[in-house]
Amino acid sequence: MKVNKIIAVKLLLSLVMMLGFASCSKKGDSKGGSKATGWKINDKKGGFQYASKFKKQATGPGLVMVEGGTFTMGKVQDDVMHDWNNTPNQQHVMSFYMDETEVTNMMYMEYLSWLKTVYPPDQDNYKNIYEGASPDTLVWRNRLGYNETMTENYLRHPAYAEYPVVGVNWIQATEFAIWRTDRVNENILEQQRYLKKDGKVTDMTADKVFSTNAYLASPSTAKGGDEKLVLKKGQGRGAAKPAKGAAAGANNTAGNSAKNVYAQRTSGLILPEYRLPTEAEWEYAAAADIGQREYNQYKGQKKYPWSGSYTRSGKRQVRGDQLANFKQGKGDYGGIAGWSDDGADITNKVKSYPPNDFGLYDMAGNVAEWVADVYRPIVDDEANDFNYYRGNVYMKDKIGEDGKVELVTAETQKFDTLSNGRIVSRNLPGQIAQVPVDDKETYLRQNFDKSDNRNYRDGDKQSTRYFKFGASEEGDEKGKLRDDQRMYDSPTHNVSTDSLGNMVKKYDKSNKRTTLVNDDVRVYKGGSWRDRAYWLDPAQRRYFPQDIATDFIGFRCAMSRVGPKADKKKRARN
Repeated sequence: MKVNKIIAVKLLLSLVMMLGFASCSKKGDSKGGSKATGWKINDKKGGFQYASKFKKQATGPGLVMVEGGTFTMGKVQDDVMHDWNNTPNQQHVMSFYMDETEVTNMMYMEYLSWLKTVYPPDQDNYKNIYEGASPDTLVWRNRLGYNETMTENYLRHPAYAEYPVVGVNWIQATEFAIWRTDRVNENILEQQRYLKKDGKVTDMTADKVFSTNAYLASPSTAKGGDEKLVLKKGQGRGAAKPAKGAAAGANNTAGNSAKNVYAQRTSGLILPEYRLPTEAEWEYAAAADIGQREYNQYKGQKKYPWSGSYTRSGKRQVRGDQLANFKQGKGDYGGIAGWSDDGADITNKVKSYPPNDFGLYDMAGNVAEWVADVYRPIVDDEANDFNYYRGNVYMKDKIGEDGKVELVTAETQKFDTLSNGRIVSRNLPGQIAQVPVDDKETYLRQNFDKSDNRNYRDGDKQSTRYFKFGASEEGDEKGKLRDDQRMYDSPTHNVSTDSLGNMVKKYDKSNKRTTLVNDDVRVYKGGSWRDRAYWLDPAQRRYFPQDIATDFIGFRCAMSRVGPKADKKKRARN
C-alpha cells in the first residue's frame, strides 16, 4: 500500500511538471507573446513594438498588382533589323506594382506646382529647381512641320490633361518618382495621425519638406524638426478612419504599431519607393503571359501585349478597331478620318485602348517609356537570371561628425549641368545627403565590391583588349587606359563654367566615334505614336541619352512588392 501511494505521488508530481512545461511553452504562443522569449510584444508600458496584425502591402495610388514569374525575355521572331541586342533568355521577375497608365500631363503638372510653391524660382537658392524639372516643350518642333500648337499647349492645356507627359528625360522621370514617394507616404502618415492634418498643404515651405527616408532615419528632425507638424502618437485625436487607396490598406495593416511613438518600417504603414521599372519588369508586364496558357506563348512567341498576331481587334462588337496608337504607314499616323481610324494623330488620352491581361494600358503605342536600365547590347543572363537589372549605383546616407544623418539644405544643395547645358537639381532640401559606399560596406563581400556597378562584366577595364593583366590599377601606367581605349568610344561632350560663371560647352566633334553607348544611355521600351507596328513588340529595346527628351518617350512608375508573391490562400499539403 505504502509503495502504491509513493508511486501515485510521483505520478502526480510528474503530471504537474508536464502541465507547467506545457503552459510555459504555450505562453510564447499566446496572444501578444513572443515565440522566442515569451515576453509580451506591444506592451503598453514599452518594450518591443511591432505590427503583429499586418495583413498585406497596400496598393499605392495609380498602381496595379503584377504577379511575378518566369518568362522568355528578348526577341524570338521578326528580328528583321538583326540587332542581336535582345537574344532570348529565361528570366524570373518578382511580383511588383506598376502604374495602370503612363504618367499624364496633369500628374506631372501637380509635381511642377508643388516645386514652384515650395521652392520659388525667384529665389536665388531655388531658381534652377523648377526650371530643371520642367519638360522640354520644344521637342515638338520640326524644321519642316508646323507643331507650335503642341509646343504651346500640350503640357498645360486641360484638353491634354489625361495625355501622357513627354519632353521628360530619364533624370527628370526618376526625380518625379522620388517626389511621388514622399507625397504618398506623407499623406498616409497624415491620415494615421503621425503628421499634422493637411500640413502638406498649409505648411509647404522649403525648410519643412517631408522626406520618407529622412523621417525613417530621424523622425524628430523631419519637417525641420517642427513638433507641431511631426506628431508623436497620442498627440493626434486617435486613430484615423479607413480611407480610400493606399491609406486604407495601411490603416488595416497597422495593428499594434499604433502604440509606436513614430511610424517606422516595423509599423507596416510606409510604402516602398516609387521608381522606374526595370527593363525585365517592363517587358514581363507588357507581355502579360498570365493570360496565355499555350506552350508557344509561354516560351516567348507572343508578339503584342494582346493575344494574336494582328493590331486590330477580332472581337465581334469592335472588330477591326486598332488596339494601339501607332504609325500605320508613311504619312499615316491615324488612318482615314471617321473610318478605320485609331483615334489619334499624335498621342492619345490614356485608357483609350483595351488593357492587357495585367490590367495595364498602353503598353504598346501612344508613347514609348523610359525604364531604369543602362543600355548594353546584351542581357547578361549568365551572371544573373533573377530580377535582372543593369544600373545599380549603391549609395549610403551621409553621417555627420555628430553621428547623425546630414540633411540637404539650401546652402548644401547641389546641381548638375547636363551635357546639353541644362541645369537640374541633384537633391532637394530636406532629403538625406548621399555618398558612395566605401570599404566599410564592401570589404570581404562576395556580392559587390564597389559603389558604381553599371559596367559590371561589360565595359570595365578588364573587358577591353588594351587591358594588361597583372598590372596594378594604381601607379602602373600599363593598367591605365587612354580616352581612345575605352570599351565604348562614345562622344564625350563636356559642359563647364569659366572664372566668370559663364557656361562653356565643348562638343565632341571627333570622327573616330563608333557608338553612342556609354554609362549614361538608358533603355526605353514599347512603340510610340511615331513608330510602326514592328516596335510594338514588348521585346524590342532601344536606347537614348538619359539627359535628353523627345516628343515620343514618356514613362510610368513601378513599386516593389514586399511579402508573398501573390494574395492566394495557402496550398493544401499532402
